[in-house]
Amino acid sequence: MFVDDKFLVYDIDSEVANFFHKAFAGAKCCYGLLVVIRFIIVMASGLKRDPIVILRIDGEDLRTFVNNQSFERDLSFMLSKIEISGGSLKDYIIAAFEKLSVDQGMPPAKDPWVMNNILEPALVSMGDSILLPASQDTFLVEFKRAAECVAEYLKEQPAIVAHSNTTFDGTGIKRFLSSKFELDKMLYSASKSIPRDENGRIPEEHFTAALEFLAVSAGLPPIGLDSQMDKIMEDTVKAFLIGDSETLSEEDFKKLLMEILDSIMLQLEANPITVSINSVVHEQITCSSSALQQSPP
Repeated sequence: MFVDDKFLVYDIDSEVANFFHKAFAGAKCCYGLLVVIRFIIVMASGLKRDPIVILRIDGEDLRTFVNNQSFERDLSFMLSKIEISGGSLKDYIIAAFEKLSVDQGMPPAKDPWVMNNILEPALVSMGDSILLPASQDTFLVEFKRAAECVAEYLKEQPAIVAHSNTTFDGTGIKRFLSSKFELDKMLYSASKSIPRDENGRIPEEHFTAALEFLAVSAGLPPIGLDSQMDKIMEDTVKAFLIGDSETLSEEDFKKLLMEILDSIMLQLEANPITVSINSVVHEQITCSSSALQQSPP
């Protein structure tokens, strides 16, 4: 573990996930700790082993971002990606904050704690001017003012964020497909977990569910974690479907699943995707479980 005044870094592997599953089974833990445990387990369960960084976001990096020479250019580009029909200046400002990353000094704007304790109070302090219709000129000026207000609130109440970047480059799928024992075991489990028709055959519309079942073993993220990864998996499944509500035997089902995984692997090898995951944690980490209690000397 690496520690300094800004962040902690934890190297995580599957043993950590197993530890948390066992140690906190049935324990009454605070919400903040549960967020950390869930975050660690998702990142540790067969995905690429990247460190989790605990960030203390206090507004300094956000001030640096808005005072950077490229700020107006970056913000104009951001504005071009925001689609709000008839929205007020406030709507556009919130949408812009949602597009900022922790690298730019902004904790996840959609997080309830960040919205209630940082973003909304900062916007309220700006008065009624942000309720007017938006234009590019007013947006640039008012967003910078809003960012300075948010930075001030973060200085008073720093946000603690568990952060990790995980790269999906197909290596997890390649390792999974090359391990015959694990592959056969997981394909068998996946096929048995899927509903069948009266003839014991598997409807092809269940391929997405089967793929999600295999995700952790194959080094893929859960569906819903990242829109880019979701699109690759969904488009690949659609490309392999026969259509017309066809059903497949168990062996054909397994064979097609392997072909789908192989296709996804090739796409990720050609164009790796890095997924950034952020979870805000604020409660003190206290728990009734004995798992975190030190033994007496």
